[in-house]
Amino acid sequence: MSESHTVTELLRTGAPEAAAICAPDRDPLTYGELRKQTDETVDQLNDLGIGRGDRVAIVLPNGPEMATAFVCVSAGATTAPLNPAYRSEEFEFYLADLDAKALIVAENSDSEAVDVARKLGIPVIELTVARDQPAGRFALRGHASCSFGDPTASGGLAGPEDVALVLHTSGTTARPKQVPLTHTNLCASARNIAQTLRLTAEDHCLNVMPLFHIHGLVAAILASLRAGASVYCSPGFNALRFFGWLEDAKPSWYTAVPTMHQAILGRASRNQDVIERRSLRFIRSSSASLPPQVLKNLEAAFGVPVVEAYAMTEASHQMCCNPLPPGERVPGSVGPAAGPEVAIMDADGELQPVGSLGEVVIRGENVTSGYCNNPGANESAFTGGWFRTGDQGVIDEAGYLRLTGRLKEIINRGGEKISPLEVDVVLLDHPAIGQVCTFAVPHDKLGEDVAAAVVLADGAEATEREIRTFAAERLAPFKVPRKIVFCDEIPKGATGKIQRIQLASKLGLG
Repeated sequence: MSESHTVTELLRTGAPEAAAICAPDRDPLTYGELRKQTDETVDQLNDLGIGRGDRVAIVLPNGPEMATAFVCVSAGATTAPLNPAYRSEEFEFYLADLDAKALIVAENSDSEAVDVARKLGIPVIELTVARDQPAGRFALRGHASCSFGDPTASGGLAGPEDVALVLHTSGTTARPKQVPLTHTNLCASARNIAQTLRLTAEDHCLNVMPLFHIHGLVAAILASLRAGASVYCSPGFNALRFFGWLEDAKPSWYTAVPTMHQAILGRASRNQDVIERRSLRFIRSSSASLPPQVLKNLEAAFGVPVVEAYAMTEASHQMCCNPLPPGERVPGSVGPAAGPEVAIMDADGELQPVGSLGEVVIRGENVTSGYCNNPGANESAFTGGWFRTGDQGVIDEAGYLRLTGRLKEIINRGGEKISPLEVDVVLLDHPAIGQVCTFAVPHDKLGEDVAAAVVLADGAEATEREIRTFAAERLAPFKVPRKIVFCDEIPKGATGKIQRIQLASKLGLG
């Protein structure tokens, strides 16, 4: 593969007649058509007064048009995908914080984002899809009630250091921060992922990840396009429809978060006929720690290797990844560095030797240069050219990284530091437990104590006392959860990730 420094260059790998974007019940969009769509989109944006550096918010449902809108708009402007499920107050915050030049929505959209954009004076662009067009083919139309101004002077295709994508951090404990990612950042990450997974033009990815999140945008979409491969764009994760898509798409791989994998496992036994006709080469997991038990069960159910990757928005996604065979996959580890440099740093900013516990730090061309308009956050996030991830971990002699948790999620029980991930792994060995999340709860004397939210396996029964006894036989006394909360479902964020920090308040234990 030739080196790519912009999204436009990245699209050149695919053969003109090869499928690039696919979707249920639609003809595929070829690379030739995708390149044509990109040129048309940049011209349309320029005619509307939007060019390089202008931020365009995108509120579209998951699917092929969201994938191509991201790719094509980023070729000539800055994309800012937003969660379609946001409410008015959230849209108002994000659109204002982004200083969006325009908002793209589906034709006749009833999204609350439209009214918010009008309130803020942000022009609205409608994305239209003609009947019988291939997956991802669209046209843009400026809304008649909005003024876009004259054609832009900053038109044409974006360069390597232009910002292609702006995403916000989750903002679970503070105001969300803007993460700007350049074309160089995104292309470097897409290359890293494609190389790690040994993607070729023959590969076909099934995407179930939301396309307002870095995981789906880069790991599924851009990494596939970087390899000249194809992506089957589902309308979003649905465990009931997953095996139908697996049958229809015949993918060589899919990528998802652990909670999605667990939901898929829950239906695997009822879909053995589909699995036996599988075309999968491997399964990828990222965005949260994959319990070793889930990895083992996935490999047993599908008969293919499962690789866990370590990623975050500020790194344009991937940082580490367990290798595919014949490389060694280490359950409980996120693998060796897979793109950027990865090291361990102490609180004083000193890099630590192999085997030391500390904060994971990274540097490389896929890493953002800093948050937008936030010098305080940048000062604390960067030390000596290294980005501090906020994760705690240790690197072994083979270079494999094992994470022990987010620093802000480590439970401080009267001075004893407890990794919630460690407790999770132990509790998941209990035969009655299907899912678990260990988290901190306030304590009047200790400051914090240990609690665990538990989802029982189908048909299983267990009491709080039985689970605590099981944990006490395997953990030091101070690590045993003092409170077990039984749930039908553990509350999750918009991308399917469990948010430990907010769990106590969400479960009424704050």
